[in-house]
Amino acid sequence: MFDFSKIIDRHGTWCTQWDYVADRFGEADLLPFTISDMDFATAPCIIDALQQRLNHGVLGYSRWQNDAFSGAISRWFDDRFNTMIDSRSLVYGPSVIYMIAEMIRQWSVPGDGIVVHTPAYDAFYKTVAGNQRKLVPVALEHDETGWQCDMAKLESALACPENKILLLCSPHNPTGKVWTREELNEMAMLCERHQVKVISDEIHMDMVWSRQQHTPWHQVARGPWALFTSASKSFNIPALTGAYGFIADETDRNLYLAALKNRDGLSSPAVLSLVAHIAAYQEGATWLDALRGYLQANLRYIADELNGAFPSLSWQIPESTYLAWIDLSPLGIDAGTLQNELIHRQKVAIMPGSTYGADFQHFIRLNAGCPRAKLEQGVARLIAGIRAIR
Repeated sequence: MFDFSKIIDRHGTWCTQWDYVADRFGEADLLPFTISDMDFATAPCIIDALQQRLNHGVLGYSRWQNDAFSGAISRWFDDRFNTMIDSRSLVYGPSVIYMIAEMIRQWSVPGDGIVVHTPAYDAFYKTVAGNQRKLVPVALEHDETGWQCDMAKLESALACPENKILLLCSPHNPTGKVWTREELNEMAMLCERHQVKVISDEIHMDMVWSRQQHTPWHQVARGPWALFTSASKSFNIPALTGAYGFIADETDRNLYLAALKNRDGLSSPAVLSLVAHIAAYQEGATWLDALRGYLQANLRYIADELNGAFPSLSWQIPESTYLAWIDLSPLGIDAGTLQNELIHRQKVAIMPGSTYGADFQHFIRLNAGCPRAKLEQGVARLIAGIRAIR
């Protein structure tokens, strides 16, 4: 029903991934597999809804506190995660990262520690540092069963009085780990024990491939918490801006909304974002499920090609996300040399692991959210680059 193999030229559209690749990699005209947006057109139901709204002709101030928006979100959580949400706890924000930053400001003071599992989404590092807080890393560990958190190490970090918040990424970017309900329950217990508040970034909640199901934080929460997410990753609409979430405590919620409206003047949402979210959650499930199948096939293609070329990698597709987090350490190659080869000779941009933590230089993160023809080129260039420096 949907053609995800169609190549759409994104050049000249002010596209971060294509038009501004030189900002990060130093050269233009690279084939990019970088930031986590996709090269697919968004769902037709969203395009149709946006067109209908544009045909109305008036794009004035709007409100996110309406039954269509909250109802669409409630139905989505019920249908996809078999869970009910309290619509009274619903909040809006221009982006998930803005919402995280505001709760960091609300729940801590400069100098306080924010506990984060590493490797971590690079915006976490920037947001914590930009708000004069200290990022406290708890490194995930990898074994034959996947990525694991040493709960004793996590508790050691949570037990420090200066560490006020656990900033959780669920599912986890960049590893693709899907937290089990048991793991989340244990984290909730530890945070309650040490009076640590929880901010859960669940923007990749719809992109889970494994048998494991995504568990929204509110199902296990014990103490103060906030859950933030968006349809932007799942339906490829980040340029519309807009996110939403839930803040459990009424006082905390009112303080957040006061900052959004009075301090930052951001309470009137982008109306096209509201339209897109409503259409996505009311009519987009069929498109999303077709996309999920295509993305899983892309990830299997990466595994087949890389493991065929370099059997020692034994790379397995992640449990979630369309981001291939690839450990190259079995090949014994230098990360800097590889990036130089990829950029200057293979003309391909793939995110270096060091972006997500200094201890992860031997990894790369390859965005598989693209038509297969593009992915085939990128994987071929990656394999050629590795062979060239070996």
